[in-house]
Amino acid sequence: MNSTAASAYPRVLSIAGSDSGGGAGIQADLKTFSALGCFGMTAITALTAQNTLGVRSIHAVPLDILADQIDAVVEDIGVDAVKIGMLHSADTVRTVAAALQRYGLRRVVLDPVMVATSGAKLIDETAIEVLVRELFPLATVVTPNLDEAALLVRRPLATEADMERAARELLERGAQAVLVKGGHLAGDTVSDLLLARGAAPQWLRAPRIATPNTHGTGCTLSSAIASHLALGADLPEAVARASGFVRGALEAGARVRTGAGSGPLNHGHAPRPMQLRPL
Repeated sequence: MNSTAASAYPRVLSIAGSDSGGGAGIQADLKTFSALGCFGMTAITALTAQNTLGVRSIHAVPLDILADQIDAVVEDIGVDAVKIGMLHSADTVRTVAAALQRYGLRRVVLDPVMVATSGAKLIDETAIEVLVRELFPLATVVTPNLDEAALLVRRPLATEADMERAARELLERGAQAVLVKGGHLAGDTVSDLLLARGAAPQWLRAPRIATPNTHGTGCTLSSAIASHLALGADLPEAVARASGFVRGALEAGARVRTGAGSGPLNHGHAPRPMQLRPL
């Protein structure tokens, strides 16, 4: 039997912005997909000029080119899971939502990228309402960090109780499941909350890792979740495994100096061979 014809790679598509510094966005996603044994593909939404110190400029990719990228990948290679990152305008959100519906794409991880590690705003204000209305219902899980969740519910979040209330509100607004990342809470323990419709809250708590290198943490986590969904894990297992991968990447990169600001994670700390699945 021809083994090439009898198997295929787990295929993960990242729809996100490009980070010229390599630590976040499309670049972090591709590194994560490869490290976890998946075949990564991209549809770039915007080009950013950035480094570890911040974002200098953003250039939107024309909407027809964005749609063409998605069409080209889906129609030929196929997609087992999708990670969505930076969508800076309402029209970009609509273009991506239309593509998800056009092809019936499932296992969708939506990382509502709104604020960079440096503090730079990465999404147009008018896009937030469209993001919630059109993409939340299509996503398997939405993964806001504390600042992004606060923007979405229009109030500050300072405690675990605040995180749970925000997660429940986001479910009421159309999300199927929400992972609220609590890394910005004060304290020596990092608490993340996974809340899905009809399920009890699941808290993931772990000691905080001392590192100056956190650029791209959210991108890496969401792309790792998408990878594990493509590999066949259910959502709680995918989130737990992705969290472990991110912690390993933070620890492995803690003493590495890359740039003068918030450096990247070490995505290559535990590479796996490319996985195969039966056709």
